[in-house]
Amino acid sequence: MQQIQEDLPQEKADNEDKPDEKKAALKTIIADYNARYGTNHDINNFDLYYQDVQKRIKDQQYPNQDFPHAQKIDIVIVVDMLLTGFDSKYLNTLYVDKNLKYHGLIQAFSRTNRILNDTKPYGNVLDFRQQQEAVNDAITLFSGEEAVNRAREIWLVDPAPVVIVKLETAVSPLDKFMVSQGLSNAPEQVANLKGDDARGQFINLFKEVQRLKTQLDQYTDLTPENSASIAQVIPEDQLRAFRGVYLETAQRLKAQQDKSGDESGTVQQLDFEFVLFASAVVDYDYIVGLIARYTQGKPGKQTMSRDELVGLIASDAKFIDEREDIAAYIGTLKAGVGLSEQDIRQSYEAFKTEKAADQLAEVAQKHGLETAALQAFVDGIMLRMIFDGEKLSDLLAPLGMGWKARTQKELALMEDLMPLLHKLAQGRDISGLGAYEQ
Repeated sequence: MQQIQEDLPQEKADNEDKPDEKKAALKTIIADYNARYGTNHDINNFDLYYQDVQKRIKDQQYPNQDFPHAQKIDIVIVVDMLLTGFDSKYLNTLYVDKNLKYHGLIQAFSRTNRILNDTKPYGNVLDFRQQQEAVNDAITLFSGEEAVNRAREIWLVDPAPVVIVKLETAVSPLDKFMVSQGLSNAPEQVANLKGDDARGQFINLFKEVQRLKTQLDQYTDLTPENSASIAQVIPEDQLRAFRGVYLETAQRLKAQQDKSGDESGTVQQLDFEFVLFASAVVDYDYIVGLIARYTQGKPGKQTMSRDELVGLIASDAKFIDEREDIAAYIGTLKAGVGLSEQDIRQSYEAFKTEKAADQLAEVAQKHGLETAALQAFVDGIMLRMIFDGEKLSDLLAPLGMGWKARTQKELALMEDLMPLLHKLAQGRDISGLGAYEQ
């Protein structure tokens, strides 16, 4: 209450200083906003404009392929509004050029600390007012801890050098484990691990390494010495290769986990945390750009080789369902052919369509079905995103089976068809398909 009483006179004084100029400036801002986003807000209905701004910030939760990036907001310059009472898990960084204290400071700083997932374990605050003492006072007051150092442990993350030491500590057990299995600590040796217990141990050990590396990736103040220390603990190429074999191993164990009903087994108790391995920078557009640059470079003079490009894709969880297709597509390309990004997108879609058709033809041949009939059945599912059991019965009717043999045939067909349907769905749910996923 004391702070509010102190703040109100200042706010009143601010509002009395050149009010007409500020009103005109706000009108200009709203007009610019309307032109950019095709809206029709005005100063007399400010709340509607304010709510629209908040919505566009929160729309960051939707992938750009589902909701255009042009309709979202990345950066907002604020004075008082949005510093309190606004939450968005996708808000990452607060740039502070204003003196704050006590609950106002905590409220403002807390705009960034909504945990999204393990790729955003905390928020970043860049303070241009050197308010360390005010931060310490606020944290001490609101943490209920008298000792400021203890309060900082509760509220603030470790400095980068401390996390680098933790990373080194996490890499050591991984090295010792691989040696205990008679293998060198190298990504290519993971495939030689014997048994699910050993593979599960690798999953848990490397996951901790990646967790700490993800945390270090959040720091904006890493010095060249810090970066050199990280590279010495685990070089980027080795880390990327380990991520690739981790995802490959985890994907295989996850499929096994989904099928098994024994919750007490080693595999069933694994938590793969795929989100740790999803990079916000290496997205689909980025990969398309890299592929285009690969084709435009002269043979032998590319900045990234074909193997390095495939390795980058294999190390990122976002491509876990498509990495085989992307890698196979890259294998068909030649350096120096000079494809544009649009060419890449079109030819890759054509490549996937042809590959899916070939896979479908193989399934049809295996189960004694007409390829055109199976294609029509799959097209019907994807058109409505609904699985129709009666359509499946109609598909198998020409085989002239009894009900028992037909039921077994349905199960066998769907087991082969499910991976293809999931790939075509691209993460969307197909209603009614759950009955074959048990």
